[in-house]
Amino acid sequence: MGNELLTRAECNALRGIAIIGIVLHNYCHWLRGIVRENEYQFFESNVEGLNGVLAHPDALLPIHLLSFFGHYGVPLFLFLSAYGLVRKYEGPTLHPVSQVAPLPFIWHHYQKLFKMMFAGFVAFVVIDTIMPRGHHYRALDIVAQLGMFNNVLPNPDQIIWPGPYWFFGLMLQLYVVYRLLLYRRHWGWTVALMAVCTLAQLLFGPESEELNRYRYNFMGGMLPFGLGLLYGRLPKTLPQNYNWLFCLISLILIYTEGQTFFGWMLVPLFVCSAGFTLVKLLPGWLLRGLEWMGGISAALFVCHPIARRVFIGLSYRGDLLEGLLLYVIASIALALLFKRIQEGSPKVLQRNKEIQEPKP
Repeated sequence: MGNELLTRAECNALRGIAIIGIVLHNYCHWLRGIVRENEYQFFESNVEGLNGVLAHPDALLPIHLLSFFGHYGVPLFLFLSAYGLVRKYEGPTLHPVSQVAPLPFIWHHYQKLFKMMFAGFVAFVVIDTIMPRGHHYRALDIVAQLGMFNNVLPNPDQIIWPGPYWFFGLMLQLYVVYRLLLYRRHWGWTVALMAVCTLAQLLFGPESEELNRYRYNFMGGMLPFGLGLLYGRLPKTLPQNYNWLFCLISLILIYTEGQTFFGWMLVPLFVCSAGFTLVKLLPGWLLRGLEWMGGISAALFVCHPIARRVFIGLSYRGDLLEGLLLYVIASIALALLFKRIQEGSPKVLQRNKEIQEPKP
């Protein structure tokens, strides 16, 4: 029995697993000849490609697997975000009404997302502009990215650049949905919204652009987000004896259910269940390493598109592993720098203020 469903260390370790998957996926799936993922749409040919490389593995198998499965770090982030909202706003210590009133709540979380995104977006645009074949930005695309409403525009694949930044619009939508529809509501509201948003995908063709656009928005992330809300509201003591079995079954279901369109829609549930049981099974040294990685996950998410834009050309020219290695190193270095700038600036300002203003 445990006193917490997920400790702070376990949450950070799960963030570490999620960001590792996302960062590596966002490089590997750009490489030629590598199996592509089923993230927003379900392509049976991609499943056949995965099964083919599993039946005849070669030295590139890890890259195939990262390309196909790495994007499932996103459901882990959604799960953890929802879990954190419950722990922060629905715990025994109530926040002042002014902090959870709808408009202040939404504005507060928009500001948090904007501060995290803005510096990375500007840096990426500068690099992208001076690199060959830079992206052509329209005024509406730029405004929509800064306003985090580009997910709702037509052809999101073409206008959201860098691609991973679609996540900011998704999170803002989920914050709005949480505060207006699910905050301190009966669990039935959450289950109903999860069911409606998931089953509605059956109205679209598996490979259709309509499904692609649908899943770019909160409806596509409602399943793991809702699970995080429900998990956070469970009793704080649960048996831990069968985590290994639950984790193993979840991992098997991620593969088997991903073989069909309907099962694929449910895979984010199994990804989350695999994640929150796996972190309870990790040895201490690995948990600490992933916890450190989770601590820089936000900065790493913002910075890794910059490094990818610079180093992906090496892999295109044939230096596949060398380009990937340099990309990982540069992404971590940029993330540490970005995190230091964000966290260090207030301290520097406070230190300067203390120097200028003598103590009484």
